[in-house]
Amino acid sequence: MEIVVSNKASRPLYEQIVSQIKAQIMSGDLKSGETLPSIRSLAKSLQISVLTVQKAYDVLQEDGFIETTAGKGCYVSARNQDFYLEEQHKKIEGFFNDAIEIARMSGISLDKLVSLLTLLYEED
Repeated sequence: MEIVVSNKASRPLYEQIVSQIKAQIMSGDLKSGETLPSIRSLAKSLQISVLTVQKAYDVLQEDGFIETTAGKGCYVSARNQDFYLEEQHKKIEGFFNDAIEIARMSGISLDKLVSLLTLLYEED
């Protein structure tokens, strides 16, 4: 598992860890049941505080991506991918609702809105 954090980034270190671990789980690089590094070893390898890694692992556990077993460590959860996709769908729906409201207030047709979404989605 490879994680890179930067003190110069606008996001807190724990959020950088969380997003990278989530991405590795979603891509299949980290598989269900796979063991994550211990909090101490990850903190040491990243040269950051143990508390920062603990916070990242806490967030991952709250979000359903990892499970912690006392004395055995942290593992990738079996239910993470469906859970994450549902979470992302809800987030996208919120953005779409905001865009639809703005489009309606501005008199932008559904066809124009779909064309704009298609154009933005297909952009590199």
